[in-house]
Amino acid sequence: MKTLKTVALHILCWVLVLGYFYGGSLIQGITLRESAFSISMNFIQIIEFYICYLWVYPRFLKKGKTPQLIGGIVLTIAIFIALRYLIEEVLYLKWFGFHNYAEGTTAWHYISDNIYWSLAFIVVPAAVYGIEQSFKSEQVNRKLKEEVVKAELSFLKSQINPHFLYNTLNYVYSLAIPVSDKLANAVLRLSDLMRYTLNDSPDGKVSLDKEVGYLESYVELFKMRFEPNFFVSFTSEGVSDQKIASLILIPFVENAFKHGVVNDEKQPVRIKLKVQQKRLSFEVSNKISHAQKDHSSGVGMVNVHRRLDLIYPDQHELLISNNGNTYKSTLILNL
Repeated sequence: MKTLKTVALHILCWVLVLGYFYGGSLIQGITLRESAFSISMNFIQIIEFYICYLWVYPRFLKKGKTPQLIGGIVLTIAIFIALRYLIEEVLYLKWFGFHNYAEGTTAWHYISDNIYWSLAFIVVPAAVYGIEQSFKSEQVNRKLKEEVVKAELSFLKSQINPHFLYNTLNYVYSLAIPVSDKLANAVLRLSDLMRYTLNDSPDGKVSLDKEVGYLESYVELFKMRFEPNFFVSFTSEGVSDQKIASLILIPFVENAFKHGVVNDEKQPVRIKLKVQQKRLSFEVSNKISHAQKDHSSGVGMVNVHRRLDLIYPDQHELLISNNGNTYKSTLILNL
């Protein structure tokens, strides 16, 4: 529907423009020769317009692509000149017995004259494209502002329950100590996880050693649930106070525990984290469980893909492999 509206708008604009061009001529009268040259000129200018509007400016009117932009404009002018020569100097001569330029016109005069005639429809699509992008940016900014307000309201509402749960867990921990050390330890681990998720920083990043500590607490909590049949290998190397986006690694571990097999001693879940020269490598592999799974949407991994694109654009690489038996994800980050 949107495409049809755009096409209809373009058709309407061209009808108005061409109507303005030809209206007076039709009233006063116009010869075959004059109408032929007007039609060919407008036809070629329309082609020139859409080459710039649909290809040159969308692809190259960007920072760092000035050489490509200049090249695209030069190519468009060359197409304009070539088409005009083909139609007016070759085809018209063959069909009607006349052509546009006088005999003896030099190639340089022909090229320079047509560069002049082509410039208008180099500038017009630039203006149209710029105005269109300005309107789109305004719409996007308005939607972003609306989403920010909604997200802020949602965040403020969500703060009540997590903080209440965290405080309650601390209370339950105090009650569990005299009953069972194992139960108290489990509640403490869960409380630590909750506290970490509630902590915030201005730039949304935390120390890598804290992020690793969160992963270790998460693994230990699962170990209490499944031991003694719980086989997970977690190793880390080169971890210090480097900064990383908070909770960016946990979805990979969650995914391994949810869809993998944790009770196979011969094929344990393997979690490897290594930092070397500000380059982080995080690898999680697991044997695939073919037992029936719940029907959740996998929103966690969708979110982590989106967060990586937003926080680490052109600074990360995510590799996924699945041979039917083993699932492996490898994340490379430039810290």
